[in-house]
Amino acid sequence: MFLSDVLDQTIKKLKAQTANVLTLANLSLGGFAIIFTLKGNLELSLLLIFVAALADRFDGMVARRLNIESDLGKQLDSMSDIISFGVAPALLIYQGILFEFGDPGAFFTIFYIGCGAFRLARFNISENNGYFTGLPITAAGCLATLSYLAIPYFPAQFFLFMMIILSFLMVSPFKLRKV
Repeated sequence: MFLSDVLDQTIKKLKAQTANVLTLANLSLGGFAIIFTLKGNLELSLLLIFVAALADRFDGMVARRLNIESDLGKQLDSMSDIISFGVAPALLIYQGILFEFGDPGAFFTIFYIGCGAFRLARFNISENNGYFTGLPITAAGCLATLSYLAIPYFPAQFFLFMMIILSFLMVSPFKLRKV
């Protein structure tokens, strides 16, 4: 009887951490993406950001399906998202093209990260009403990351403008239905 109770408690604890493990995988992938960007391996960074997006998608689904949503999980998810979809894509685009603008390129890289952090903080204190306010940072980060592939085809100014637009979309008041 005692062993059965211990086993049940262990399974419940493992189940409760499943979504958090996926969230930490998201964070780790974003961290590695940053490291590979700094090492100049921008293509691997791009791939890691997209794999982080998959982990981010599944952590929420697992939490809802297993009924293990928590305030800790919500905060951890936001901390992971600022790394994987804020810092990592911003540095990827900076290293890929925005460095050509000097200080303005650096400024708008940091501006994007700041807008992403603001958007996540606003999300964390808002009620879950079935809508996002502003563009989710995951979408903005994936769009910025995907745009890296277009660097040979568009002028550098396009990417500076894109980062500014994505920044403002994240903090804008428009509503977007959750899917």
